[in-house]
Amino acid sequence: MNPPGMTASPEFRAAGTDISERRRSGVSKGPLMDIVPAADILGMQWGADGTLRIGAYTSIAAIAADSAIAAAYPGIAASAQGLATPQIRHLATLGGNLAQRSRCWYFRNPHIACLKKGGTDCPARGGNHLYHVAFDLGPCIAPHPSTMAAALLAYDATVITYTRSGLSIPQVLGDGSNGAADNALQPGEMIRGIELPKALQGERAFYKRAISRSYAEWPLVEVCARAVVKDGTFQFIRLAAGGIAPVPLRLKTVEAALQGKAANALNIEVAAKFASSGARPLPMTGYKLDLLEGVVRDLLEKLAV
Repeated sequence: MNPPGMTASPEFRAAGTDISERRRSGVSKGPLMDIVPAADILGMQWGADGTLRIGAYTSIAAIAADSAIAAAYPGIAASAQGLATPQIRHLATLGGNLAQRSRCWYFRNPHIACLKKGGTDCPARGGNHLYHVAFDLGPCIAPHPSTMAAALLAYDATVITYTRSGLSIPQVLGDGSNGAADNALQPGEMIRGIELPKALQGERAFYKRAISRSYAEWPLVEVCARAVVKDGTFQFIRLAAGGIAPVPLRLKTVEAALQGKAANALNIEVAAKFASSGARPLPMTGYKLDLLEGVVRDLLEKLAV
């Protein structure tokens, strides 16, 4: 994937909303490869079978504003609408959002070594980790920053690169055990787009984030929730959360507690308490579990109406 004469793997640049900041601070160096918005990585293409392909260069704003996406995949549209600010959404691309680098303040400091910059440990563990993970899955405790990754996980989306296709979100982002990387893409591998399966009939979906200030803030906890409620029963339920682990997580215990059950207040109250199953909070991140439970309960109540 490297251009002729280029030995080091380049960093790809689309809108540059993240990489420009990292290069100004000196965190990222080395060769760049600007991405040209070609037809195969731009826009949405609907398949005859009802599936949807979204090009990696498609802006978050375009996804958020698309009425067909909102009708078929309301959780995708809602997640895109809630991401960052209007200015960022206008420029930021879907592929860039999936492949963005850690927002950890130790990683972003050019004078501090960490695992993601070739260091030997994670300085956040012994330092200020107030905004870090509540599910400690690996050596790095920075939460994955991609809102769209959590939404795509909830929809069983697959990712296409120039060398591979049919990759699940966990295959692209890993399982959190590799503290040296933000994703599991191979050196020089570029995302071309994502594919969404056919929408479920009668589906409802919502997205919600808990943040520390009113605007332009990264989520402490975020959840994309989907459901099909028929005859007062959860016929289908799916939840994916971000901001709580090195990778987005499916809340499978919550799903299992509600699948096939009546969509009533008692079942929702019980199921929401399972949101923190498997959590391993850090000394400063236990509060995220209360936030997670509250966000999950709120979304389930909306889905059940």
